[in-house]
Amino acid sequence: MHALSIPTWIIHITSVIEWITVIWLVWTYAEVTQNTYWRALAWGMLPSLVGAMCACTWHFFDNIESLEWLVSVQAAMTVLGNFTLCVAAWWIWRSSKQNDFSK
Repeated sequence: MHALSIPTWIIHITSVIEWITVIWLVWTYAEVTQNTYWRALAWGMLPSLVGAMCACTWHFFDNIESLEWLVSVQAAMTVLGNFTLCVAAWWIWRSSKQNDFSK
């Protein structure tokens, strides 16, 4: 755990907690508003969360070489997460436009 300073650990950990909280809030918003297409955003956020957890895990074990594969997984999850968030944003936009036309 010596790879990062205490303030950097605080940022890493609170960012993961924040991400989990936002996923839960978006899912709750979808249920409360009955706009289930918002769930796409919650699902789209999961790869980025996995990537963040990979980074935290690697740092927790002092960046040892045997876990260096986590860096590749983290990078892949970041790319996948960016794509899934883009698709989720498009899905929300498309679904909201369809709802506007149906009124």
